[in-house]
Amino acid sequence: MSATPATQKTIALVVRHNTLGIEEPVAGILAFLRGAGYRVVLEESTAAHLALDDIEALSIAAIGAVACAAIVLGGDGTMLGVARQLAPWDVPLIGINQGRLGFMTDIPIDRMIPVLSDILEGRSKAEKRSLLQAKVMRDGVEIAQGLAVNDVVVSRGAGAGMVELKVEVEGKFMYAQRSDGLIISTPTGSTAYALSAGGPLLHPSLQGIVLVPIAPHALSNRPIVVPEASEIVVEILNGRDTSVNFDMQTFASLQVGDRIVISRSPNTITFLHPHGWSYYDTLREKLHWNENPSLQTKPR
Repeated sequence: MSATPATQKTIALVVRHNTLGIEEPVAGILAFLRGAGYRVVLEESTAAHLALDDIEALSIAAIGAVACAAIVLGGDGTMLGVARQLAPWDVPLIGINQGRLGFMTDIPIDRMIPVLSDILEGRSKAEKRSLLQAKVMRDGVEIAQGLAVNDVVVSRGAGAGMVELKVEVEGKFMYAQRSDGLIISTPTGSTAYALSAGGPLLHPSLQGIVLVPIAPHALSNRPIVVPEASEIVVEILNGRDTSVNFDMQTFASLQVGDRIVISRSPNTITFLHPHGWSYYDTLREKLHWNENPSLQTKPR
């Protein structure tokens, strides 16, 4: 029996732009969802890009108000942008990988329909992830703010020398450092820029924030994990062309004396993973751990 409009559940579809050959998988998802009795809506920019006039297009706020889930077809960058925007409504997110790494968009496109069927029938693993919120203060006035799923990054300009930073945690001075910058990362972001800068991997269920210096002048400046409830303040002491970015997607230019105040956001995001999903399987696949069969543990 098909659902009536009053009881029909709504699923939003968000698709990465300018992806060659994306029309075929989109058509497959739409046909599957409609056949399963769902109302399908497109995020506004997705609708404009795909030119699908027969499907309703909604703003992010409207999607947050009505959708029971959002399917994101793209890469982790697409997922980051959608996750930040939908965080206030905690709409569960399902990621289909049309990118490269796919730490968050973890459903392979060649298996998307059977996996989607399992997830929408309740055979899935829901996982909560934390976000960071930050504001930039200049002479006591807030001049910028942002949300980050992965990280907040303070960094020097491309042609500039090192930046000098002062870092406070919970109102206590921790250190001053000269470096190319500082990454303040969630556990989710520990597999992103923080990892390439030498930071530790944090399991997503851990309640911590990792601070990772970028190419510090003093080798004694090492990564540190602080409690998730901490308020972190980064002050610009010296440096030219310094900026702060949120998930590498939104930016603000900084001046000497600016203070970036970072804390955990009250919002969370929820990922719906395929049945049997394992964080460790994802690490092993994406980071190419234990690929040599001769190193695998054999049963005794």
